[in-house]
Amino acid sequence: MTALLIIGLVLAAMAAVLHLAFFVLESVLFRLPLGRRIFGVRPENDSAPLRLFAVNQGVYNLGLALVVLVGIILVLARDSWGIGIVVVIVGCSLMALAGIALAVTAPRRMLPIALAQGGVPLLAIAALVVNG
Repeated sequence: MTALLIIGLVLAAMAAVLHLAFFVLESVLFRLPLGRRIFGVRPENDSAPLRLFAVNQGVYNLGLALVVLVGIILVLARDSWGIGIVVVIVGCSLMALAGIALAVTAPRRMLPIALAQGGVPLLAIAALVVNG
C-alpha cells in the first residue's frame, strides 16, 4: 500500500466521519434548540416541513458516509481493490458536489462548512487519482 493510497483512504474516512456528524446534526439535533441554533432557525420559523427536510438531508449524508466506508472496506479487503477505489471516488465526488452546491447557494454564511464538506473529499480523490 503506497503512501498516497493511505493518505487518500484516511482523507476519505475523515470525509465519511464528517458526513456522519452532519447526519446527527440534521436528523437528530435539528429538533432540539441546540440544533436550531446551529442552523440559525428561530423557534417561530421551525415547522414540520423544515424538520422533514433536515431529516431527509441527514439521511442523504448518512448514505454518502456509508458508501465511502464500504469502499474503504473493499480496498482494504484487497480482493476488491479496484472496485473499492471506484466506490470511494464516487462517494467522495458526491460529497464534493454537495459542498460546491452549498458554497454557491450560501457563500457567506456556509463557506467554512462547505469547504469541510467538499474540500476533504476532493483531497481524498486527488490522492487516490494521483496514486493511480
